Amino acid sequence: MDQNCKVKFIKGENSNNKITYLDDVKNSRTFYGLGFDIHRLVKGRILFLGGAKIPFHSGLKGHSDGDVILHAIIDGLLGAMRKGDIGTLFPSNSSRFKNIRSKDMLMPVVKLLKDNNFYINNIDINLICENPKVSKIRIKVIKSISKLLSINKS
Repeated sequence: MDQNCKVKFIKGENSNNKITYLDDVKNSRTFYGLGFDIHRLVKGRILFLGGAKIPFHSGLKGHSDGDVILHAIIDGLLGAMRKGDIGTLFPSNSSRFKNIRSKDMLMPVVKLLKDNNFYINNIDINLICENPKVSKIRIKVIKSISKLLSINKS
């Protein structure tokens, strides 16, 4: 080794996983959650998808605002953390949560995520509907979700 080489120390991070020994791989802390939700469209309601208000003649029926995208995300995050499901935290038989905005349901779940040192790696969403056309609202919904979750929209 060249005696004139300088060594530079770089501050590490506690969340940085090392792979030195076989046990380091066995103790992987990667968890997956799957969320799914479905609501009927009804006249006289505002349509919210991914936390974004979508101009449309109908909204989603539900105890809350019926935002199926945020409900599925909430269930997926809770499932990955092994913390129950959306009905556990926000029971539909409670008047306290009547007409609650789904983004207000998401915020305590995001806090739970951070408080337990969990991080979002990827979210994949499949929205199945005849109308409104997803291609027309996709960017608006993605921006809303990334803002609500404080993650990069990519």
